[in-house]
Amino acid sequence: MVDSDRVVGKVKELGGAAQGGLGDAVGSPGNSVEGRFREAEGQVEQLYGQAKDAVRQGVGQVADAARDLYGDPASYARQRSDVARRQVEANPLVAVLIAGAVGYVLSYLIHGQR
Repeated sequence: MVDSDRVVGKVKELGGAAQGGLGDAVGSPGNSVEGRFREAEGQVEQLYGQAKDAVRQGVGQVADAARDLYGDPASYARQRSDVARRQVEANPLVAVLIAGAVGYVLSYLIHGQR
C-alpha cells in the first residue's frame, strides 16, 4: 500500500518542476525559485512517505515473526489457564498450601521483619 504522502509529494514535485521550468522559460526568477522550492518540498514529502511505508512494513514483519515464534498469545494464555485450573481441581489441598505460602512470603516482603 502506497502512503498518501508519496502521492502528494510526487504531485508537488511535478507541479514545482513545471512551475520552475515555466519560470525559466519566461525569465521570471520568482516563479523559477518558487517552482524549485515546491519541487524540493515534493521530494522531501515523497521520502517521508517512503520512510513511513518502510516502518509500516518493518512492524508488519516483526509482528509476523513474533506470531510465528510465539503463536497466538490469547490461545497460549487460555491453554495455561486451563492447565492451572485442572491442577487446582485435581489437588485442592496442595493449591491452598501453595497459595498460603505465597501469601506468607509476600507479607514478609511487604512488611519486613518485625
